[in-house]
Amino acid sequence: MRQLRVWILAAMLVGFGAAASAHQVNLSTARLALTRDRIVTVEVALKGSDVDRLAGTKVYDAKEDTVDPAAVGTATSSILVYVNAHLAVTAAGGTACAAGDAAIVADGDGVLFRNTYSCADVAGDVIYRSTVLTEKDPTARQVVLVAQDGREAQALLDGANTTITLTAAAPSVAFTMRRYLLTGIEHIFLGYDHIAFLVAVVLWARRLVAVIKIVTAFTVAHSITLSLSALDVVAIPSRIVEPAIAASIVFVAVENFFSRDIDRRWRVTFVFGLIHGFGFAGALREIGLPPNAVVPALAAFNIGVEIGQVAIVAIVLPVLRLFDRVTTVDRTKPVRAARLVYAISSAISLLGGYWLLIRVFEA
Repeated sequence: MRQLRVWILAAMLVGFGAAASAHQVNLSTARLALTRDRIVTVEVALKGSDVDRLAGTKVYDAKEDTVDPAAVGTATSSILVYVNAHLAVTAAGGTACAAGDAAIVADGDGVLFRNTYSCADVAGDVIYRSTVLTEKDPTARQVVLVAQDGREAQALLDGANTTITLTAAAPSVAFTMRRYLLTGIEHIFLGYDHIAFLVAVVLWARRLVAVIKIVTAFTVAHSITLSLSALDVVAIPSRIVEPAIAASIVFVAVENFFSRDIDRRWRVTFVFGLIHGFGFAGALREIGLPPNAVVPALAAFNIGVEIGQVAIVAIVLPVLRLFDRVTTVDRTKPVRAARLVYAISSAISLLGGYWLLIRVFEA
């Protein structure tokens, strides 16, 4: 029964990510420009694989990671039907602005939707609405860049927030920070590789001081590289960063078989935290930073990541302590069962090895 409990815990902690690839971002981007005569230019970029999934087309070649321009031309009508059904430019009262002739253009690994909308004959604020991607997956995001009166603003749409009022003032700093804070929390919980790393690092931890040193080292390290990379001070290609993150997971998991010195582990955690920071920056780069609030958005995203990782550690440690008591004969002096650590470390090392192979061959 004790062995069964050990393997159940291992499955609970890391099994859910075994078939997942980290940093999966269901994302589209939109560029909007509003002129003084109330003409709105819209350009929406979609990944080719998303287009095939949403519009029922076959324009994306997964092996080449590109779309076939000829196939895009053939599928234009189907793509337009989908996009026009989930995108609109209207006045505040719901009256549609007059649409021009839309175009679908192949663009590397995706397609671009382009159109113009004339809102000169409708009164009230001009509103952009998009449920592209989000109608299938409420967790999807659309990053929107709005150009107006020589200024640029950025917004983020999702399943719960599908509209932007173009003629309204730019979002407040507080609103922007809240959005990026939630995005940071969400990212750490969807970053299965980061979760696996954190779990592996604290498996031998029994004292709070050691855990605080580890979490602090990881926080300081990835905050440094996240900021440097997000601000384009230092750039490392994802084909290097992603395999390195997977390798760090394998390292700390295997190390659990040879060392229980948790007090000094903060040093290793700091080094690998620098690598993970570049991974966080890659995810943030997908979303982008608002030009009018770069520092607040970056800080909020980073804080969100910290909240997420503290929450993960706060869940893992009590579970481990519970198993200490269950698997120890003398419950007044519970100890960490080696077989528990070895079982979970084995699962994490296999998971990290799988990610490493996938990322090396995808690079």
